[in-house]
Amino acid sequence: MKSEPDAFSIADLAARPNRTEPWDGVRNYQARNLMRDAMQPGDPVFFYHSNCAVPGIVGLAEVASPGYPDPTAFDPAARYFDPASDPQRPRWYLVEIRYVRHLRRLIPLHELKAYADGPLADFPLVRRGNRLSVMPVTPTQWELILGLETSTAPA
Repeated sequence: MKSEPDAFSIADLAARPNRTEPWDGVRNYQARNLMRDAMQPGDPVFFYHSNCAVPGIVGLAEVASPGYPDPTAFDPAARYFDPASDPQRPRWYLVEIRYVRHLRRLIPLHELKAYADGPLADFPLVRRGNRLSVMPVTPTQWELILGLETSTAPA
């Protein structure tokens, strides 16, 4: 799950009551489908900082709720209001995520891209032009990426 640290960082998540926050405001159908249909409580999450000096994975979280309709879509005063969204047939969904821990070190995007022609070839984050804020990670990709946390960062 990607977030700009100036808007909402891993530290912000850690500081929330119960260290939990709804992942609201997602307005992309592919990301919505993942939250609505695929993500389940207890699923692990990489927390990624984007649009910053050194984008990369900074921490771990977990899915804390099943997907449910995003209430910001129905609230005209909300930043993510969608006048076409209907509470009887919701268009947008969210999951709540819970802070687990900061990584021992930032795993920068440039380091992940070093695996783009190999084990991370199908990982959406390393594909050019990917803007999804929520994307799937296979178990194999998860293990490889998490293993990078304790490896020496390339010079």
